[in-house]
Amino acid sequence: MKKLIVFAIIISLSPFISVNGKEIEIALEAELAQNVQEPMIVDDDDVGKDASNGKFIWMEGKPATGGGGRGWAEFIINLPESGTYALWGHVTAWDGNSDSFWVTWQPADPNEDAQVTKNVQFRWGVAGGPAWHWDRINHWLDAGTFDREWKFKEKGETVLRIAVREDATMLDAIFVTSNVKAKVQEEANVRLPTKKDIKIQIEGLAVNKRGKITATWAGIKSLP
Repeated sequence: MKKLIVFAIIISLSPFISVNGKEIEIALEAELAQNVQEPMIVDDDDVGKDASNGKFIWMEGKPATGGGGRGWAEFIINLPESGTYALWGHVTAWDGNSDSFWVTWQPADPNEDAQVTKNVQFRWGVAGGPAWHWDRINHWLDAGTFDREWKFKEKGETVLRIAVREDATMLDAIFVTSNVKAKVQEEANVRLPTKKDIKIQIEGLAVNKRGKITATWAGIKSLP
């Protein structure tokens, strides 16, 4: 099995931002996170066959209730506008013992380590399924599961952390959208990252609020 680890990148990225009508949309590859902390890893094993760009992230292992509770991935996302956003994940969740992550998105969320506090406000109950599928990130509360929304008072840099809760839950891609009303993927216009999205996520490009490239930052060499 080939395993790849992505180390911290010292500059922030503004991934490709598109405007679908009035909605802001950002598509991200999970394996291109700015920081992947073990035992969460980037992997290209056949267990994640058909993953976008051939790679995905997970805490490798067999499904286990609760899992190890260690390891995470962080994404630096530059929002072009203040406002309210939703997140969707392209995921695989084998069974009821491998169907959750902890999710915090700062500064909308407090500076809290959900793996330590076990705060269910940050528990994402991933929709089950042995093949890759889209799922809107939610609160999995004791009273039920409810779609999450994040309100940002200012535009600019944000930090999204996807942390291990249960081993073997797999994440392939993330879709950021200002369309918080959408309940199903067709309404949200979710999509996997294109080659252009991937290139810009790797290299780092500044964009304006209309989604047009305005300047390039120091390039980051493409991963092998």
